[in-house]
Amino acid sequence: MGNVRPVIELGDGRLRQWARPVGPVEDPGLQSLIDDLLATVVLKNGVGIAAPQVASGLQLFIVASRPNPRYPQAPTMEPTAMINPRILSHSHDQVKGWEGCLSVPGLRGLVPRYRAIEVTYLDRDGQRHQQYFQDFIARIFQHEYDHLQGKVFLDRVEDPQDILTEAEYQQRFT
Repeated sequence: MGNVRPVIELGDGRLRQWARPVGPVEDPGLQSLIDDLLATVVLKNGVGIAAPQVASGLQLFIVASRPNPRYPQAPTMEPTAMINPRILSHSHDQVKGWEGCLSVPGLRGLVPRYRAIEVTYLDRDGQRHQQYFQDFIARIFQHEYDHLQGKVFLDRVEDPQDILTEAEYQQRFT
């Protein structure tokens, strides 16, 4: 298991930079970063984390959906490293859902996302995958993909009244 890394927060300019494509996946530094992201997302009770959130400007994120104190209703999915991901297609319909972010502590926002997406990415062994995700897993992917483009979920909230504190969210919805 990797080392837990500090998560940078909103206001740190590195969160607003576009991530660079990843080179050879067998690079030991990349493999160590993947291990560190896996350790960090578990300890921080996240369902995903992107490399830019730990100040690494690479096109890499982890989708690690599982029930936890921040997302008690999350479906379970094996934690997966997604390298140089791309969204190939998406549904026409969007659904609003509440999102939080390890880099925006203490806040939740109601964010519109595509209900279903088709994606491609490399796994940590360099194998290309093409998958279809929907609902919560599609939301995680889109949230993390935004980080690779220098965006955070607050950029997608349509109405400022759709932002709550984490405490208010927990009181209302859990």
